[in-house]
Amino acid sequence: MLGFFVNLVVVLFVIGLLFSSIRIIRQSTVGIVERLGKFHKRAEQGINVIIPLIDKFRAVVDLREQVVDFPPQPVITKDNVTMMIDTVIYYQVTDAFSYIYEIANPILAIENLTATTLRNIVGELELDQTLTSRDIVNTKLRVILDEATDKWGIKVNRVELKNILPPQDIQTAMEKQMRAEREKREAILRAEGQKTAAILEAEGMKQAAILKAEAVREAAIREAEGHRQAQILNAEGEAQAILNVQRAFADSLIMLRESAPDQKVISLKSLETLKSMAEGQATKLIIPGDLAGLAGVFAALKESGGDAFKSGE
Repeated sequence: MLGFFVNLVVVLFVIGLLFSSIRIIRQSTVGIVERLGKFHKRAEQGINVIIPLIDKFRAVVDLREQVVDFPPQPVITKDNVTMMIDTVIYYQVTDAFSYIYEIANPILAIENLTATTLRNIVGELELDQTLTSRDIVNTKLRVILDEATDKWGIKVNRVELKNILPPQDIQTAMEKQMRAEREKREAILRAEGQKTAAILEAEGMKQAAILKAEAVREAAIREAEGHRQAQILNAEGEAQAILNVQRAFADSLIMLRESAPDQKVISLKSLETLKSMAEGQATKLIIPGDLAGLAGVFAALKESGGDAFKSGE
């Protein structure tokens, strides 16, 4: 029975040594293998076999990008204002050997280096510049940290100032200043709005007055044009009427000449001419060829009816 238990212990020990000699390294990681306390090799992703009791895995290093949020650090600006600034560091291990053997505590070293570098950078800036120059501070801090951590096998990809907290009295003064600035901008915008409204109202009144004057002028022009056209049409009508009268009178003379009127017709026309002369309208006078015939005119008038002559008076 004692030999059986000894053999069982030996078998279990051998099986344990076999399992301990096999190590699986995951994706995006790398292992550091030491042989008798000295660096031997890097264990890549997959299955790695080592010699039990001789080889040993010192560490498994994550090669992915990592984020470290450091607590706020007191920083004094150029104008002697103490602020609390906390930073966020994005870094990545590029050399596992240097990361393990070149630095004992890389995270603590990066934190202390970040604090001292931040004090140097912010110490050259005033309060307002620090608050408005985050990108400049981030860029300078990243460049300095990346250069300092390169020998540790670490690459600093990005640095961000998470919070910048001035003292409470400074914050109160800044809030009052921002409130006054906002009220100033509000007053300026309100004044500009009133100015614009007044200008637009004046422009509208000006355009209305111009349009009203143009409408009055157009109405006067149209009224004068209508009056002129009416006068022209009246004059043309009167001229046409006179022309028609003259044409009819001329046609009647022609007819008299052609038809050889008798003495009574001539006497009647003579009387009509005398009537027109009395009214101031006739411009021609028909007189019988012999003055002796004038008595015949009056005789014809008497025969044709003296009532017509009386009505014409």
